[in-house]
Amino acid sequence: MNKLIIYCCVWLILASTTTLAQMSGAEQIDSSNYKAKMYDTGFRVKMSPYTAIGASASIAYGFAKFGSHSLNDLDILARKEFALEHPHSRLRLDDYLQFAPGASVFVLSGLGIKGKSSTVDQSGIYLLSNIILNITVQSLKRSTKLPRPDGTSNSFPSGHTAEAFASAELLNQEYGRASTVYPVLGYATALSTAYLRMYNNKHWLSDVVTGAGIGFFSTRLSYWLYPKIKKVFSSRRTSTSMIMPSYSYDSIGARMVRSF
Repeated sequence: MNKLIIYCCVWLILASTTTLAQMSGAEQIDSSNYKAKMYDTGFRVKMSPYTAIGASASIAYGFAKFGSHSLNDLDILARKEFALEHPHSRLRLDDYLQFAPGASVFVLSGLGIKGKSSTVDQSGIYLLSNIILNITVQSLKRSTKLPRPDGTSNSFPSGHTAEAFASAELLNQEYGRASTVYPVLGYATALSTAYLRMYNNKHWLSDVVTGAGIGFFSTRLSYWLYPKIKKVFSSRRTSTSMIMPSYSYDSIGARMVRSF
């Protein structure tokens, strides 16, 4: 049990580093000038070395499991503690929690609370992030074919956790400089999703750790790629575009409305 607690603490530190490192170095902004300063930053997103190391370590942890008996043993021990020690029925809350931080971005925007990007750009970044993480996650699932703890297939990595952390980082990027409450709640929701995936016996510890890193990097990469893609689709100044994501089980789609 002590070994489990130690490793779980390491995991929580790795997963939380991405937000805590960024918030610790964030510029203090006067609320009266918040709107102007936020829009001046555009799509520029800085990543501290600590943030990059924390997210990279999360992904590396999962891959290290394939050649490590101790990490495999830790997966088994974590499953026993979280899923088997006290028999329980499945809580399907994780199916919805994974989208909660991302949905919060659009709720806040709809309420008129300005984020770093416009609602249209938030939609585009969110869609692009989901495309990146789904391609990555599904490719790894099909190539590794790791069994889930419950005996079903395609365990590695956790798509629910990747989605949750991608959404949490979107909320952090858009509203983290307005208040630290937003990223704290977003990442708390993401961590809860990761825990529930293990609690429901659907994923190993290594699955959710890797999913967290993939989700984080998917959103960060989207902030870098999106303005380049937007430039291609916005060659005419007189046109406007709206990109809206859509979801179904294990798939993602998009709808674009363009007016001239």
